[in-house]
Amino acid sequence: MMATNMSRFSSERYLTAWAETASNFDPSRSGIQVKMNYPPKFDWRDYGFVGPVRNQESCGGCWAFSVVEDIETVSAKDGGKLQQLSVQQVIDCSYENQGCNGGSPVGALDWLAQTELKLVNEAEYPFKDEAGICQYFPQSHAGVAVRNYSAYDFSGREEVMSVLVESGPLVVIVDAISWQDYLGGIIQHHCSSHNANHAILITGCDTTGKVPYWTVRNSWGTSWGDNRYAYIKIGNDRCGIVDNVAAVFV
Repeated sequence: MMATNMSRFSSERYLTAWAETASNFDPSRSGIQVKMNYPPKFDWRDYGFVGPVRNQESCGGCWAFSVVEDIETVSAKDGGKLQQLSVQQVIDCSYENQGCNGGSPVGALDWLAQTELKLVNEAEYPFKDEAGICQYFPQSHAGVAVRNYSAYDFSGREEVMSVLVESGPLVVIVDAISWQDYLGGIIQHHCSSHNANHAILITGCDTTGKVPYWTVRNSWGTSWGDNRYAYIKIGNDRCGIVDNVAAVFV
């Protein structure tokens, strides 16, 4: 790995996701349909359901970006229009989180499901790189609501690939302390499975090559990573990627 142009990277600013303690995945109790004949290579980007990579700038709101981006894709795959929804709405209004100072993706999903709040279009409630006062919209206003979600610890289990294919992209929390130096290739070292600090989105997986990997969408702008994405080795819970896995239902 080589240094990138993220000279202003600050772990205190970027790595602010809180990891909730997730229950171990039990297919007999989860209500999630698991199929073991999933394709060896799959990516939701190939279906046109994944929007452009965003930039959280100096806001520690990765928890909100990952959740909103997941909702966008799941809504599109379920027959809706792919649109950019408002991250700022979640940052401002998810009262149990701390805006640009950090938050829990699962907490945000629980809040969205409980309140049935509709996420409005990004253009109606644009990102401003800081937390602000929550703007309310009437329930009749157009938007996308979260019907339900699931959150499990998949450590030591393979079913997570099936959930990715069946349910849509997955919100996960990883140890990304070394990621400011990432330029490409498959991440196989230099991250822990016990230091979750950054929320990202798994959009795909590939098990056809010598080193199987997850495809990961980040929120650090278009100049970061391998063409804006990262690739993490599948197996051994690399970077803690399967410890906190959330799927969204809209």
